[in-house]
Amino acid sequence: MIDFRSDTFTKPTPAMLQMMFRADVGDDVFNEDPTVNKLQNMLAEKFGMEAGLFCASGTMTNQVAIKCHTQPGDEVICDQLSHVYIYEGGGIAFNSGCQVKPLQGNLGRITASQVAEAINPKDIHKAPSRLVSLENTSNRGGGSCYEINDIHQIKEVCLENNLKLHLDGARLFNAIVAKDEDPKEYGNIFDSISICLSKGLGAPVGSVLLGKKEFIDKARRIRKVFGGGMRQAGYLAAAGIYALENNIERLALDHRHAQQMVAALKEKDFTGSMFPVETNIIIFEVKGKYSAKSLAEKLKENDILVMAISPTQVRMVLHLDVTEEMVKKTIQIIENL
Repeated sequence: MIDFRSDTFTKPTPAMLQMMFRADVGDDVFNEDPTVNKLQNMLAEKFGMEAGLFCASGTMTNQVAIKCHTQPGDEVICDQLSHVYIYEGGGIAFNSGCQVKPLQGNLGRITASQVAEAINPKDIHKAPSRLVSLENTSNRGGGSCYEINDIHQIKEVCLENNLKLHLDGARLFNAIVAKDEDPKEYGNIFDSISICLSKGLGAPVGSVLLGKKEFIDKARRIRKVFGGGMRQAGYLAAAGIYALENNIERLALDHRHAQQMVAALKEKDFTGSMFPVETNIIIFEVKGKYSAKSLAEKLKENDILVMAISPTQVRMVLHLDVTEEMVKKTIQIIENL
């Protein structure tokens, strides 16, 4: 099977597994796992931030961050397509007791003016606006990327209104590679950043939350309360270290493969509108002789897995387990549909 359903389906390579097997481990709850500490320090240094915290998932790093930044009754501002809003099980309400003000942005991206308009006035009838959360790249925006200047403008609004700024960077390295950006610029802007290791970077498990030391100390306690304290987690952290050392630059190959797939899809009469493809995610409308579901089923008959994300839309995601030969085979099958 050629699996385009998500970049979360990647499996560790033999070299990654060997690094995991050789990991030097300790008890991370006691802050004594040397491999976890190395991973946290690597990412913190890469983004020019003070400290990091290794967690089981991107959902956990996002939820821990939101809990750190807010108090029950506060309000979180984000795009209506944000992962923290629609794909984390209502965690903002459940874990932090906060409400959300979802904004209708462009392909999952919001603007500084939208944020400014969304901030509640100081009024006992209103929930205090406390946190802005951005997602880069935007999953439901088709892997769309923020322009760094737009993020700077949002940061200025946050500073003027005493709001914290969090980044769900589940696929941030895709944006950094696509835009040829410096990770440290993100570290200078955001109060906290969540970096997922188990998507395009190819690690089996894990995400790291970055921020100031005092913030991460608080986050460590909240991770414990959430049941997220792990013991000899260095075996997992080693995979993250391998991913950071070997799998960042190769993301550009996923982006090129996505463009090759786009060219083939655009030639088909069953392909309707398509989100602009900037990175490794393709989202397109299905019309005519296929529905999204029936197209997914037809492709499955040809050993290709895609995801119907709505009655009319299909998503395909490129990743390191999809080889050049697999892309060529997929394009040939698409051309014959």
